[in-house]
Amino acid sequence: MTDTEPQRPYLNRIIVAGLILGLIGLTACAAGWYYEPAQFFQSYLFAYMYWLGIPLGAVAALMVLHLVGGAWGLVIRRPLEAAAFTLPLMALLLVPILFFGLPDLYSWARPEAAGEPTIAPKAAYLNFTAVLVRAILYFVIWSALGYLLNRWSLEQDRTDDRTGTIYRAPTRRLRTLGGPGLGLYVLTVTFAAIDWVMSLQPGWYSTIYGMIFIAGQGLVSLAFAIVVVALLSGRPPLAGTISANNFHDLGNLLLTFVILWAYLGFSQLLIIWAGNLPEEIQFYIPRFQGGWEWVGVFLVVFQFALPFFVLLLRAAKRRAWAIGLLAALIMAVHLVDLFWLVAPTFRPTLYIDWLDLATPIGIGGIWLAAFAWRLKGHPLMPLHDPRAREASEHEGHEAPGRP
Repeated sequence: MTDTEPQRPYLNRIIVAGLILGLIGLTACAAGWYYEPAQFFQSYLFAYMYWLGIPLGAVAALMVLHLVGGAWGLVIRRPLEAAAFTLPLMALLLVPILFFGLPDLYSWARPEAAGEPTIAPKAAYLNFTAVLVRAILYFVIWSALGYLLNRWSLEQDRTDDRTGTIYRAPTRRLRTLGGPGLGLYVLTVTFAAIDWVMSLQPGWYSTIYGMIFIAGQGLVSLAFAIVVVALLSGRPPLAGTISANNFHDLGNLLLTFVILWAYLGFSQLLIIWAGNLPEEIQFYIPRFQGGWEWVGVFLVVFQFALPFFVLLLRAAKRRAWAIGLLAALIMAVHLVDLFWLVAPTFRPTLYIDWLDLATPIGIGGIWLAAFAWRLKGHPLMPLHDPRAREASEHEGHEAPGRP
């Protein structure tokens, strides 16, 4: 019996639950689309960007893992690979925005806006054909990276390491992909953030905006992987394999992304505040009034201050239940972060529409079902990664606290 067999019952339950929630949420979304199309697309956009961030961050984390090595990534590698494999699904879920929602979301997509001074100079870049072609290019690159990361990882699994040499080919290919793959990831995510979110205000720009999304994707994907391994740490094959040291390393990495996200967000605010230029401050003005300022305070406290101080505690990072709960909190707050980036463009005052809840549930249910389906088909631990041998030789296996 392989180590995939014990996973099947509870992963099948996740698949069924995800499909049920997803279908209920998407059915509600369809009703919202019919009755409130403008509100539907506003809610759908921030929910879509949230769930897209997990597989994209997983692709980046996998390439970093293969590029720099280290045993810290062994326990989260399979959840990250399963997440990365869902990118074709996310391409399909973008169709409503690209083919039906552009005029409701983007002023540059409306015919009457063609002559506006802030839009006319960007018409060659911000138009339906150009945005569609770039979106196709983004997903071709992202899906190809996710596919190669999964394929070569499984080739490494199927290798018989008794010869001591066969497994080196997929390991070498995975390492070689890391450098150029990360370059493509940074470039495409930056332009995607410009196309799909920053162009909601076509007169505004920020050179650091893409990096904020990259940091957020790294943060939410790592938090998601930590939640998964924390929940599975008491089940085979992770039980007896994952150690408190593994969670400690993951906690340190999570702390790094918490700081990076806060640093980039504060840097953008500081530069724009100091410049005080009308074309730049238009982003922050609606977010500093109408109740949105309290959402910003909430993000500072719960996506930076609280995680920062908790992750400084060694004991919290070495217990599966503690770091799992913190990672789940970060995931929830990151959804609020995307809401804060998108919604104030359309809402002068803070309010939450029922579609703001239905769209994350609908997209998230379908995505979680696809993730669990992919995860259950393969061993939870890489079978022939040379770093697994190094980890077993140099790392003790102090049992983590169970979630």
